[in-house]
Amino acid sequence: MPRIEENLQAVRERIAAACARCGRDPAEVTLVAVTKTVTDIEVAELYRLGVRDFGENRVADGLVRKNGLAADDARWHLIGHLQRNKAADALVGGFLRIHSVESAKLIAVLDKECAKLGVTAEILLEVNVSGEESKYGVTPDGAEALARQAAACPNLTVAGLMTMAPFTDDPETARPYFRRLAELRDDLAARLGVALPHLSMGMTGDFEVAIEEGATLVRVGTALFR
Repeated sequence: MPRIEENLQAVRERIAAACARCGRDPAEVTLVAVTKTVTDIEVAELYRLGVRDFGENRVADGLVRKNGLAADDARWHLIGHLQRNKAADALVGGFLRIHSVESAKLIAVLDKECAKLGVTAEILLEVNVSGEESKYGVTPDGAEALARQAAACPNLTVAGLMTMAPFTDDPETARPYFRRLAELRDDLAARLGVALPHLSMGMTGDFEVAIEEGATLVRVGTALFR
Protein backbone atom coordinates (compact mmCIF):
# COMPACT_ATOMS: atom_id res chain seq x y z
CA MET A 1 0.00 0.00 0.00
CA PRO A 2 2.13 2.90 -1.25
CA ARG A 3 -0.17 5.50 0.30
CA ILE A 4 0.29 4.21 3.84
CA GLU A 5 4.04 3.85 3.35
CA GLU A 6 4.28 7.42 2.09
CA ASN A 7 2.10 8.71 4.93
CA LEU A 8 4.15 6.89 7.55
CA GLN A 9 7.39 8.27 6.12
CA ALA A 10 5.92 11.78 6.16
CA VAL A 11 4.82 11.43 9.80
CA ARG A 12 8.25 10.11 10.81
CA GLU A 13 9.87 13.03 9.05
CA ARG A 14 7.59 15.47 10.88
CA ILE A 15 8.47 13.83 14.19
CA ALA A 16 12.18 14.08 13.41
CA ALA A 17 11.85 17.73 12.37
CA ALA A 18 9.94 18.63 15.53
CA CYS A 19 12.60 16.91 17.63
CA ALA A 20 15.35 18.78 15.80
CA ARG A 21 13.68 22.11 16.55
CA CYS A 22 13.71 21.46 20.29
CA GLY A 23 16.93 19.48 20.59
CA ARG A 24 15.39 16.08 21.29
CA ASP A 25 16.25 12.62 20.05
CA PRO A 26 13.44 11.18 17.87
CA ALA A 27 13.94 7.89 19.70
CA GLU A 28 12.35 9.60 22.73
CA VAL A 29 9.02 9.85 20.89
CA THR A 30 6.80 6.81 20.28
CA LEU A 31 4.31 6.94 17.45
CA VAL A 32 1.04 5.31 18.54
CA ALA A 33 -0.95 4.52 15.41
CA VAL A 34 -4.66 5.06 16.08
CA THR A 35 -6.52 2.34 14.19
CA LYS A 36 -10.15 2.86 15.17
CA THR A 37 -11.51 3.60 11.68
CA VAL A 38 -9.32 1.46 9.40
CA THR A 39 -9.19 -2.09 8.11
CA ASP A 40 -7.16 -5.03 9.38
CA ILE A 41 -5.24 -4.96 6.10
CA GLU A 42 -4.15 -1.38 6.76
CA VAL A 43 -3.10 -2.25 10.31
CA ALA A 44 -1.08 -5.18 9.01
CA GLU A 45 0.63 -2.90 6.49
CA LEU A 46 1.71 -0.50 9.22
CA TYR A 47 3.07 -3.44 11.17
CA ARG A 48 4.99 -4.63 8.09
CA LEU A 49 6.50 -1.15 7.84
CA GLY A 50 7.81 -1.33 11.39
CA VAL A 51 5.08 0.21 13.53
CA ARG A 52 4.67 -1.69 16.79
CA ASP A 53 2.49 0.60 18.91
CA PHE A 54 -1.22 0.76 18.17
CA GLY A 55 -3.98 2.69 19.94
CA GLU A 56 -7.68 1.98 20.22
CA ASN A 57 -10.47 3.96 21.85
CA ARG A 58 -12.71 1.05 22.79
CA VAL A 59 -11.83 -2.27 24.39
CA ALA A 60 -14.02 -4.44 22.13
CA ASP A 61 -12.75 -2.83 18.93
CA GLY A 62 -9.19 -3.08 20.14
CA LEU A 63 -9.49 -6.78 20.85
CA VAL A 64 -10.76 -7.37 17.32
CA ARG A 65 -7.81 -5.44 15.92
CA LYS A 66 -5.32 -7.21 18.19
CA ASN A 67 -6.61 -10.65 17.33
CA GLY A 68 -6.68 -9.78 13.64
CA LEU A 69 -3.03 -8.73 13.64
CA ALA A 70 -1.93 -11.63 15.86
CA ALA A 71 1.56 -10.24 16.41
CA ASP A 72 3.15 -10.98 19.77
CA ASP A 73 5.49 -7.99 19.61
CA ALA A 74 2.75 -5.44 18.89
CA ARG A 75 1.98 -3.16 21.83
CA TRP A 76 -1.67 -2.16 22.25
CA HIS A 77 -2.57 1.09 23.99
CA LEU A 78 -6.05 1.91 25.25
CA ILE A 79 -6.40 5.61 24.59
CA GLY A 80 -10.15 6.14 24.98
CA HIS A 81 -12.38 6.37 28.02
CA LEU A 82 -12.38 3.11 29.99
CA GLN A 83 -15.54 2.11 31.84
CA ARG A 84 -14.94 0.22 35.07
CA ASN A 85 -16.98 -2.76 33.88
CA LYS A 86 -14.62 -3.12 30.91
CA ALA A 87 -11.41 -3.02 32.93
CA ALA A 88 -11.08 -6.79 33.26
CA ASP A 89 -11.68 -7.27 29.53
CA ALA A 90 -8.98 -4.74 28.72
CA LEU A 91 -6.42 -6.43 30.94
CA VAL A 92 -7.27 -9.96 29.84
CA GLY A 93 -7.02 -8.77 26.24
CA GLY A 94 -3.51 -7.47 26.73
CA PHE A 95 -4.03 -3.72 27.08
CA LEU A 96 -1.33 -3.27 29.68
CA ARG A 97 -0.77 0.42 28.90
CA ILE A 98 -3.89 2.49 29.55
CA HIS A 99 -3.64 6.21 28.77
CA SER A 100 -7.02 7.32 30.08
CA VAL A 101 -7.21 6.65 33.82
CA GLU A 102 -9.11 9.51 35.39
CA SER A 103 -10.87 8.40 38.57
CA ALA A 104 -10.18 6.84 41.94
CA LYS A 105 -12.80 4.17 41.34
CA LEU A 106 -11.19 3.09 38.07
CA ILE A 107 -7.78 2.89 39.74
CA ALA A 108 -9.17 0.63 42.45
CA VAL A 109 -10.82 -1.66 39.91
CA LEU A 110 -7.71 -1.90 37.74
CA ASP A 111 -5.52 -2.75 40.73
CA LYS A 112 -7.96 -5.44 41.86
CA GLU A 113 -8.27 -7.00 38.40
CA CYS A 114 -4.50 -6.95 37.89
CA ALA A 115 -4.09 -8.82 41.17
CA LYS A 116 -6.50 -11.49 39.99
CA LEU A 117 -4.58 -11.93 36.74
CA GLY A 118 -1.12 -11.66 38.24
CA VAL A 119 -0.12 -8.79 35.95
CA THR A 120 1.02 -5.21 36.33
CA ALA A 121 -0.61 -2.50 34.21
CA GLU A 122 1.12 0.68 33.17
CA ILE A 123 -1.25 3.62 33.42
CA LEU A 124 -1.28 7.26 32.50
CA LEU A 125 -3.50 9.68 34.37
CA GLU A 126 -5.77 11.64 32.05
CA VAL A 127 -5.84 15.32 32.97
CA ASN A 128 -8.43 17.73 31.60
CA VAL A 129 -6.06 20.66 31.27
CA SER A 130 -8.43 22.67 29.06
CA GLY A 131 -11.35 22.42 31.47
CA GLU A 132 -13.76 21.55 28.66
CA GLU A 133 -16.89 19.81 29.91
CA SER A 134 -16.91 17.55 26.85
CA LYS A 135 -13.59 15.97 27.81
CA TYR A 136 -12.80 13.32 30.41
CA GLY A 137 -9.99 13.69 32.91
CA VAL A 138 -9.15 14.74 36.42
CA THR A 139 -8.66 18.44 37.02
CA PRO A 140 -5.06 19.65 37.38
CA ASP A 141 -5.78 20.40 41.05
CA GLY A 142 -7.01 16.85 41.59
CA ALA A 143 -4.13 15.13 39.84
CA GLU A 144 -1.85 14.82 42.87
CA ALA A 145 -4.37 12.93 45.00
CA LEU A 146 -5.11 10.59 42.12
CA ALA A 147 -1.42 10.03 41.45
CA ARG A 148 -0.76 9.23 45.11
CA GLN A 149 -3.57 6.70 45.15
CA ALA A 150 -2.31 5.03 42.00
CA ALA A 151 1.30 5.02 43.17
CA ALA A 152 0.22 3.13 46.29
CA CYS A 153 -1.34 0.31 44.23
CA PRO A 154 1.02 -2.68 44.03
CA ASN A 155 -0.28 -3.83 40.65
CA LEU A 156 -0.16 -0.50 38.83
CA THR A 157 2.75 1.52 37.49
CA VAL A 158 2.01 5.21 37.06
CA ALA A 159 4.05 6.14 34.01
CA GLY A 160 2.92 9.71 33.34
CA LEU A 161 0.08 11.91 32.19
CA MET A 162 -2.20 12.23 29.18
CA THR A 163 -4.33 15.05 27.82
CA MET A 164 -6.30 16.19 24.81
CA ALA A 165 -6.04 19.80 23.70
CA PRO A 166 -9.08 21.65 22.33
CA PHE A 167 -9.76 20.92 18.66
CA THR A 168 -8.57 23.78 16.47
CA ASP A 169 -7.22 24.52 13.02
CA ASP A 170 -4.18 26.26 14.50
CA PRO A 171 -1.86 23.86 16.34
CA GLU A 172 -0.17 26.74 18.14
CA THR A 173 -3.31 27.24 20.21
CA ALA A 174 -2.68 23.81 21.74
CA ARG A 175 0.80 24.74 22.99
CA PRO A 176 -0.25 26.22 26.37
CA TYR A 177 -2.21 23.08 27.23
CA PHE A 178 0.69 20.78 26.39
CA ARG A 179 3.09 23.00 28.31
CA ARG A 180 0.77 22.96 31.32
CA LEU A 181 0.67 19.16 31.29
CA ALA A 182 4.47 18.96 31.14
CA GLU A 183 4.77 21.38 34.05
CA LEU A 184 2.21 19.40 36.03
CA ARG A 185 4.08 16.15 35.35
CA ASP A 186 7.35 17.66 36.56
CA ASP A 187 5.69 19.00 39.70
CA LEU A 188 4.01 15.68 40.49
CA ALA A 189 7.21 13.72 39.94
CA ALA A 190 9.00 15.99 42.40
CA ARG A 191 6.21 15.87 44.98
CA LEU A 192 5.80 12.10 44.82
CA GLY A 193 9.46 11.29 44.38
CA VAL A 194 8.75 8.98 41.44
CA ALA A 195 9.67 8.96 37.78
CA LEU A 196 6.83 9.91 35.46
CA PRO A 197 8.55 9.50 32.11
CA HIS A 198 5.63 9.72 29.72
CA LEU A 199 3.49 12.50 28.34
CA SER A 200 0.78 11.25 25.98
CA MET A 201 -0.32 14.30 24.04
CA GLY A 202 -0.70 15.37 20.45
CA MET A 203 -2.71 14.00 17.55
CA THR A 204 -2.60 14.48 13.77
CA GLY A 205 -3.31 18.21 13.92
CA ASP A 206 -0.95 19.18 16.72
CA PHE A 207 1.57 16.42 17.45
CA GLU A 208 4.55 18.50 16.36
CA VAL A 209 3.75 21.19 18.92
CA ALA A 210 3.22 18.46 21.50
CA ILE A 211 6.67 17.05 20.78
CA GLU A 212 8.20 20.50 21.16
CA GLU A 213 6.57 20.66 24.60
CA GLY A 214 7.82 17.22 25.69
CA ALA A 215 5.42 14.54 24.36
CA THR A 216 6.82 11.02 24.48
CA LEU A 217 3.69 9.35 23.04
CA VAL A 218 1.85 10.89 20.10
CA ARG A 219 -1.49 9.43 19.02
CA VAL A 220 -1.77 9.73 15.24
CA GLY A 221 -4.46 8.26 13.01
CA THR A 222 -5.68 10.50 10.19
CA ALA A 223 -2.19 11.47 8.96
CA LEU A 224 -1.33 7.80 8.52
CA PHE A 225 -4.41 6.63 6.68
CA ARG A 226 -5.91 9.55 4.75
